[in-house]
Amino acid sequence: MDEPVRTRPWTFGAALSVDAIGSVEREYVSRVLDKRRVFRYTRDGIHDSEAAALEDVYRKRLGVRHCLAVNGGTSALVCALVAAGIGPGDEVVIPSYTYIATASAVILAGAVPVIVDIDETLTIDPKALENSITKHTKAVIPVHMRGVPCQMDEISTIAARHGLIVIEDAAQANGGSYHGRPLGSFGHLGCFSFQQYKIVTAGEGGLVATNDDHLFERACVYHDGAFAMWDTGTGGEVETFPGQNYRISEISAAVALAQSQRLDDLLARLRRNKAHIIEALATVDGIELQPIPDPAGDVAYSLILFLPVNADIRAFSERLAWEGIPNGTVYNKGFPDRHIFTNWDYVLAKRGVSPTNNPWTSPYYHGNIDYPPDLCQTSLDLLGRAIQINLHQDMDSTDCADIVTAIRRTARRVSARPSTAPSPGTMP
Repeated sequence: MDEPVRTRPWTFGAALSVDAIGSVEREYVSRVLDKRRVFRYTRDGIHDSEAAALEDVYRKRLGVRHCLAVNGGTSALVCALVAAGIGPGDEVVIPSYTYIATASAVILAGAVPVIVDIDETLTIDPKALENSITKHTKAVIPVHMRGVPCQMDEISTIAARHGLIVIEDAAQANGGSYHGRPLGSFGHLGCFSFQQYKIVTAGEGGLVATNDDHLFERACVYHDGAFAMWDTGTGGEVETFPGQNYRISEISAAVALAQSQRLDDLLARLRRNKAHIIEALATVDGIELQPIPDPAGDVAYSLILFLPVNADIRAFSERLAWEGIPNGTVYNKGFPDRHIFTNWDYVLAKRGVSPTNNPWTSPYYHGNIDYPPDLCQTSLDLLGRAIQINLHQDMDSTDCADIVTAIRRTARRVSARPSTAPSPGTMP
């Protein structure tokens, strides 16, 4: 009987940023508590808050005029949509592979989500985007899924040709880039998340970025129903309207600020590890690596490979796990992954917040978007052949070598076996 490639425990979790929490986070949170100021909009130094400092960091990182910190990634998306005037009667194109929050934000803004295929990059297919555009289409949300940059040149060209608002969902791609330009700075608005499993965390939190003064002011007004009461110095040229309570707390902003200071080092380590693995796997038969539109801009915390159409993906996954490398099949009949559109129950059922608060039945909507059973079959085919391995900044060369060896052995053994799933723990 073979011995597994790796017998040492795999101690790397999926919460990369949580594992990096240390003395800087403690120092910044203590600073907030010492000041006894956990709300940003106080009269004593409104521009000297942790939230303001966080916004300044991302203005400089992204090279944009404005950033607004909010209490979550979903809040950022809703603020961006409302800022852009998206609402009842409008359609917004989103990819079939993204967290359900992307679709939910569109519905909460009062618009109808139009779900389209991804391509081999596992990001929105530009051709599918163009084919989905109707006279009701007002915006597109390209999602840089699992840190992989979308094909922003093609998407931007299509959007400009049809007069669409581009709202980048960079929730999973903080620090990524495309042809040297930061993700989140291509669209009219860019949205980020600081949730537990993001590359920078505050537990919860988010950020909206834009170069447009008008869009920024509208986002500010919507993120705080009392925004006009604070002396923010943003100009106040936008007429006020009802808003939400999407403000970020000073404690969350302090944690995100501390985390953001180590982002470049974390990314460098992730990219170095993934580059070594990719190079070593380039000649392995029986697998196909996920194509990356710009490898230099990949956040690099996820390794995805595709198996041939008729391969036994469950057998491959279980063999790889037996070899000591945790992994997951991206799409199967088991865990209902909310990143895959087939599990967006209330979206597919066209169920709004209430019978009268429903974008599909709104009297302002005159389109005919449907979600048939055969929707986005290309996406499901790709996801059904995908194996994902989470990478971690603390992996060393031995860990990377174990991944490569395990994949090589698994590809060789599983491809030579009958197409039946093995029993875990009894690999031949």
